[in-house]
Amino acid sequence: MAPSAAPAGGAAAPPPADQVDSDVARALAEDIGSGDVTAALLPDAEDVAYLLCKEDAVVCGRPWFDACHRALDPGVRIHWRVAEGDRVAAGTVLATLAGRSRALVTAERTALNFLQTLSGTATTTARYADALRGTATRVLDTRKTLPGLRIAQKYAVRCGGGGNHRMGLYDTVMLKENHVRAAGSIAAAVAAARALHPALPLVVEVEDLAQLREALTAGCDRVLIDDFDRDSRREAVRIARAAPFDGRIPLEASGSVDLDALRAIADDGVDYVSIGALTKHVRAIDLSMKLGPPPCPAS
Repeated sequence: MAPSAAPAGGAAAPPPADQVDSDVARALAEDIGSGDVTAALLPDAEDVAYLLCKEDAVVCGRPWFDACHRALDPGVRIHWRVAEGDRVAAGTVLATLAGRSRALVTAERTALNFLQTLSGTATTTARYADALRGTATRVLDTRKTLPGLRIAQKYAVRCGGGGNHRMGLYDTVMLKENHVRAAGSIAAAVAAARALHPALPLVVEVEDLAQLREALTAGCDRVLIDDFDRDSRREAVRIARAAPFDGRIPLEASGSVDLDALRAIADDGVDYVSIGALTKHVRAIDLSMKLGPPPCPAS
């Protein structure tokens, strides 16, 4: 089973437009409620604005930013100077806008919330992907996402050069400690999973080398070695690559993985490293949108 990722050299395909519109409608309703009482003080005239990135970042979230503004002003004109997935330097003007002044200021915060959050996820993922450059190991996300924004955040992971684990509880069978305990053994849990969901990918999480051998023998699409120390991780790789398993089942490492430890884990030979911090520990990128023309002309 190969987790999904952005194609090499380009941004990931965005979610369907109806998914983006649903996210935006919910967010705008939360912010505007019965109406923007402050924007009502402004003359509703044509105006321009620009979008500024105040730190180095990977840009992600353009579809949501655009949808926020178009929901309030279908005639708004947005000119992007950067592409989705681009790496930009602090001080970059990302886009210029032209439209109705009230709609511009009302949509501002919600649009920025999407863009800064998704750019934060993409930027963090890019740091992890960069740390793995030159190795055969790939970084994956987890289900530790902001409620209601999983599809958006997993898209941002792909924009940053990472891959997606499973989207939810419906698209991959993942046998963990509680499932194995209830079934009686890894072999029994694997057999039940194959019988009930023969077409779905099957991942087995193991906690020691004995469980690893049992999972490899039972057969699955990937084994997740959870919280293994370095010696155990290296031995797990040796076992999985040696006869009779011959490297047919890839290994995924997980459990308190940080950026400093990532390269060493990759050097041990695992195929994937899954990291909840990509989507769980969100630090938004510093962006601002200001009315008026940008401080410098477009290049």
